[in-house]
Amino acid sequence: MSEKSAEKALRIIKNYDGPRVRIMEVCGTHTHENFRLGVRQLLPEAVDLISGPGCPVCVTPADYIDEAVWLAREKGVTVCTFGDLVRVPGSRMSLAEARAEGGKVRIVYSPDDACSYAKDHPEEEVVFLSVGFETTTPGACLSLVRASRDGVTNYSLLTANKTMPQAYRALKGSADAFLYPGHVNAITGTGVCRELVKEGISGVVAGFTANELVTAFALCLAMLQKGEPFFVNAYPRVVREEGSPEGMRLIDQWMEACDTEWRGLGVIPGSGLKLRKEAEAYDARIKYEIPRMEARTHTACRCGEVLQGRCRPSDCPLFGKGCTPLHPVGACMVSGEGACSAYYQYGM
Repeated sequence: MSEKSAEKALRIIKNYDGPRVRIMEVCGTHTHENFRLGVRQLLPEAVDLISGPGCPVCVTPADYIDEAVWLAREKGVTVCTFGDLVRVPGSRMSLAEARAEGGKVRIVYSPDDACSYAKDHPEEEVVFLSVGFETTTPGACLSLVRASRDGVTNYSLLTANKTMPQAYRALKGSADAFLYPGHVNAITGTGVCRELVKEGISGVVAGFTANELVTAFALCLAMLQKGEPFFVNAYPRVVREEGSPEGMRLIDQWMEACDTEWRGLGVIPGSGLKLRKEAEAYDARIKYEIPRMEARTHTACRCGEVLQGRCRPSDCPLFGKGCTPLHPVGACMVSGEGACSAYYQYGM
């Protein structure tokens, strides 16, 4: 981005004199970067910047944690997971607490690491906690390609993978425009966003540098003043119209759409991904006959409302008091992409 373009974007933001608007940061990384880079301070008072459901750990419901804890404690399975998920509270305990009581919980940096561990430890049953959006789902599928190729039969996935388009539809009306997550659109392409415009849903795909974020906000404000639904790809150096056909084919090969629950949003039809019948040998729910979990969450925690953009983290009565990064009550305070952790870290 040229210096001249950045100056133009800043002028648009500084001179905005339109009506009050709500822009939703769908992506948790956008929330953190807008704080860290000082972009929030550049926005006029008429812009209400709200957080949304773009943190995969945050939208993973408590009953999924209960399933993982059950596998570790009742089945003696080695549960492999990314670090953020370990401290997310379930109904009775987190995976960290299950590990403290003797459960096998192992931190990995990729699904392939989990598959490698399973291959190197054939005497253990290994389950990878597969959470995330279109960005990370291909990696989980690739681990199944490897397991199938190498004959790793002691490896499976506990899926909580989600897709974004139906979430945007469920949140229609909660914001005037979405700040779309660039990494998701790098996989899906931009066709979905163009389709959403026909349904009256507006948004801009944004990158993660200061200039890219400022440009995205300037485009939002300029387009909103026209009064028509819109879509702009403000991250063309990474996001292409076609996305990643290979990544999407990989997802389609191993998974299919299903109804799934989002923390705070409830069940959104067709927004989840589950393993196809042909891959059920790698489906932990089937392999271990996991019972249905009835989750309970802290009644005072407002994570669900934060994820819907209905309140700010600082509006929650637990924020900074009963709920801190060291002693989190809700998932939004645990995750490195969570809105509550961003507000806490940056003094909001």
